[in-house]
Amino acid sequence: MNRHLWLLAICQGLFLTNNVTFIAINGLVGLSLAPLGWMATLPVMGYVVGGALSTGLVATTQHRFGRKLSFQLGLLVALASCLLCAYAAVNKNFWLLCAATVVAGYYNANANLYRFAAAELAGAAWREKAVSLVMAGGLIGAVLGPNLAQHTRTLTDVPFAGAYLALAGVAVLAMAVLTFIDFPPPPVKNSTDSGRPLAEIMRQPAFIVAAAAGALGFGVMNLLMAATPLAMQQCGLPFSDVALVLEWHVIGMFAPGFFTGHLIKRFGALPIMGVGVVLNALCIAVALSGVDLHQFLIALLLLGVGWNFLFTGSTTLSLQTYTPEEKDRAQGALNFFVFATLALSSFASGVLVTTRGWALLNYGSLVPVALTGAALVWLSLQQRRALAT
Repeated sequence: MNRHLWLLAICQGLFLTNNVTFIAINGLVGLSLAPLGWMATLPVMGYVVGGALSTGLVATTQHRFGRKLSFQLGLLVALASCLLCAYAAVNKNFWLLCAATVVAGYYNANANLYRFAAAELAGAAWREKAVSLVMAGGLIGAVLGPNLAQHTRTLTDVPFAGAYLALAGVAVLAMAVLTFIDFPPPPVKNSTDSGRPLAEIMRQPAFIVAAAAGALGFGVMNLLMAATPLAMQQCGLPFSDVALVLEWHVIGMFAPGFFTGHLIKRFGALPIMGVGVVLNALCIAVALSGVDLHQFLIALLLLGVGWNFLFTGSTTLSLQTYTPEEKDRAQGALNFFVFATLALSSFASGVLVTTRGWALLNYGSLVPVALTGAALVWLSLQQRRALAT
């Protein structure tokens, strides 16, 4: 553990400040500007679609320019896109808002590699704890994001335009922090050994399950989180309650980061990911029990902890599936699966919650939760067979 890891954890927290604020306000701004109600979460969807479209470009820039310069480029895009979102809100241009969030997706795809960079900043024996620590930096976003949205939403005459301007300032702050981080140099390129083809890497059972669990776990979390502000508004709850629920949800996402790495090192990635599946199922059960404030809050808190166990576990599991020469293409593929699933869940959340209701949305979430659990059981059986032979 070193100061570079702590600084990267701060960058992770500022990145999550951006994400949480986007989740808190993009659906509501979209609802006020969209031609049709079911289009409300298209700006949320644009953020993850932009991330999916950017994974290849991000992998290329990471490979060509290294971690630091590529991360700085992502923050420049974040600054520009937040200013464009503010301009779109002021001019009441729904489609420009959607386009701005698609552009912001490049930052999303870039900063999602912070967790992999964390493993490179620590020794081999500390990789699990390094990933977990940097993930814990998201606590900054848990506290700052909802409060930023709450206190800046009326900063200008246009609702939430001030929040977008505040996020531009957050991007500048992250750029300043990043200048003090020294990343390890990329591995020396060997013309005779560029690693295995991506198709061969992806055929490994551990890679399949890491990709599936990471994508489906993130998809369920995003499906319910993106729909929560709209569902709470439909139930007549004020925005201050929305901010409170999102704050505790993101605390649930990242507070376990201080000990998830220890648990994975002691018990292994698969058991901890299994606990994450159980917590997701409990979240859905609580959400289906009613629509009072405390039920939204408890459900989203459980959802956050379940996501942490699944995503940290899947990231750790994936580290054993590729070599340093293969990391850019392997990490790009993992992020693509996550963003593609997020794009689908972001769109589905708005459509389902505005046309079918909160209950049906939760019942539908049981399907990916069950698939994730089945994938973990399959890999466990595969590993037992390998040990028996």
